[in-house]
Amino acid sequence: MTPINPDPLSGEDPPGGGGEEEEGGAGWSWGSKVPVKVLKAHSDAITAARLCCNDRCILSCSSDCSAILWDVESFQPLRTFTGVHSRTITECALIPYSNRMVTVSWDKKMVAWDLETGHVLWQMKLDGLLTSCSCSADGRLLVCAVDPQNSVYICSASSGQMLHHISNHHRSTITQCCFDPQSQRVASVSADKSIKLWDLQAQTTTVSISSNHGNVISDCCFNSNGHFLCTASWDKTLKLWDLQGGQFRSQGGTTLQRGHEGSVSCCVLSADGETFRTPCWCRAPTTGPWLCGMCPRSAGLWS
Repeated sequence: MTPINPDPLSGEDPPGGGGEEEEGGAGWSWGSKVPVKVLKAHSDAITAARLCCNDRCILSCSSDCSAILWDVESFQPLRTFTGVHSRTITECALIPYSNRMVTVSWDKKMVAWDLETGHVLWQMKLDGLLTSCSCSADGRLLVCAVDPQNSVYICSASSGQMLHHISNHHRSTITQCCFDPQSQRVASVSADKSIKLWDLQAQTTTVSISSNHGNVISDCCFNSNGHFLCTASWDKTLKLWDLQGGQFRSQGGTTLQRGHEGSVSCCVLSADGETFRTPCWCRAPTTGPWLCGMCPRSAGLWS
């Protein structure tokens, strides 16, 4: 199966042409109610970007086969991680309690990097295109999804040693996989519109949900105690699933109101679990990460 199209909807170009250019290619855009800083260094579309290092830095990865660590204060790249991947880097994940991160790519490689030196600590090649990766909260385990096998691999974050292989976990491309806050379960969502929870101790799928999303589920995230799972979808909606109460078994997920105008690409809960931010594809992907995604059309904030 070929990789799913990362841009399911065409959209207008993001603002930036009217912003004032600064040294290093970063410019302010005033097109929204909140000023937006555009950081320019990648030469192709961004596939993931996240704050790190106590919110002092941003880590991004791109279809240009590179990852970049940015300084939030100066808006300048601190280090570029390149020369290993030969195809799109689909995801990058920080490894907690360390100065390391991991990247996965359509070149079938998972690579662990030292953030300070840029050196490769270990790398491994799997049997398919890697579409997603995540690290457990305790920093011990990594999980990644493989296409077209629709499989999930769980390995040691320190060495890359393979611990578990969950074959044919979904019927179509796995778009996201992540650990719960207790590092006991792995949630995965897919283009087949299903949600699965795999238990690390029992080594079996304990929850399988045929969601009522109308299109590809693009992302998922847990709240801080792991009782709720949020899913984002190309059907322009988000749903909240009560995993502890189990109401989803008879009622499905709770659809959040104030819907987006385009496909929702991801969802992130705040640390206190009270709010989460959700960008969508009503804007086309850019070649630089947005420092703030809060604009009337491309992001939402719920509480």
